[in-house]
Amino acid sequence: MSVHLKTFEGKLTAIGDRVIVSDMFFGEQKTKGGIILTTDDGNVRGIYPRWGKVYSKGPKNKDIYNVGDWVLVEHGRWTRGVSIKDGEEELELRMVETESILAWSEEKPNDVQMGKSSVGDFSPDKISADEFAK
Repeated sequence: MSVHLKTFEGKLTAIGDRVIVSDMFFGEQKTKGGIILTTDDGNVRGIYPRWGKVYSKGPKNKDIYNVGDWVLVEHGRWTRGVSIKDGEEELELRMVETESILAWSEEKPNDVQMGKSSVGDFSPDKISADEFAK
């Protein structure tokens, strides 16, 4: 059963110290060689932090990253998506809490969609809390 989200027109603004992100990836991927990798969301191998592009920061958020930067969000610490049409662009946005942001980058990280992490070299199926303590 598919769920259709209503698309809102306009711009959303984060409140408090919250962050709204876009461009988080959860779906099917295709490698350069044409191999289709099915979605891993909801599976053990899909448990890893994900990158999102900062769409809006709340007025109380004084962290170093800015709108347009990329943040690495702790697994599962995002809301369900809401679709918006901001001008000509259609986006799926999610809210994340400031405390769940592990890292940030001014540029889109390489292999952002392949389940790799900048927090260390690990296999997503074997992730443990110890990996983040390093």
